[in-house]
Amino acid sequence: MYGMDTQSRTRQPRYQQIKSYILDGISRRVFLPGCKIPPEMELARQFEVSRMTVNKAIRDLAEAGILLRFAGDGTYVAERKAESPLLDINNIAEEVRSRGHTHSSDVHLLCEEPASDEIALRLGVQTGSMVYRSVLVHREDGLPIQLEDRYVNPQWAPGYLEQDFTQTTPNAYLMLTCPLTDIEHSVEAVLPTPAEAGFLETSVTEPCLLVLRRTWSHKNLVSFARLVHPGNNYKLRSRTRVRP
Repeated sequence: MYGMDTQSRTRQPRYQQIKSYILDGISRRVFLPGCKIPPEMELARQFEVSRMTVNKAIRDLAEAGILLRFAGDGTYVAERKAESPLLDINNIAEEVRSRGHTHSSDVHLLCEEPASDEIALRLGVQTGSMVYRSVLVHREDGLPIQLEDRYVNPQWAPGYLEQDFTQTTPNAYLMLTCPLTDIEHSVEAVLPTPAEAGFLETSVTEPCLLVLRRTWSHKNLVSFARLVHPGNNYKLRSRTRVRP
């Protein structure tokens, strides 16, 4: 078996050895996402344990969302979706790197333009006043995972248009310039427009997750962003502590 030395394996309970073997196989891409792992009987023979022991190891990994079990068919490695915390303001580049993947971004627009009625309302400025706008596609290992269309109040981020957003992100720059303290957002499922589908390299019939987000630095309304994520490879998560 690969990945762990013999001494380390023998210190573990048998079902933990099996879990480590499967996890190591996934990390080394011996067991690929969407593909079957060896049958339970084969693993039982390999580790010289009962099928019940193998079943416990696989059940634990399935409950963790790492494996998918289908009665009468077998057990598969789950397709892992990129995910972002719903209630935090995180740097998407750091999220991608935390998963051991490579972040990159395409800058499609970085300019100053007059605020439309909608943007003026969203950003708390007068209609027609000049605001900064950026349109980026964020990628994870080359795969588009977010279309970010952001408007920024120039008063709070005067150097916004001078940034190279292929090397940093709007979030990182804004956190450095005017630390964000509050957010307001809504999330809904939508079908992408033809332009959005083109940016995300998906179909206009593929559902997407749309996040509308406004951010403040203390009392100052800094930015409004429209974030579109392809629903087939992205998810948002939320964890909230309930106080008694």
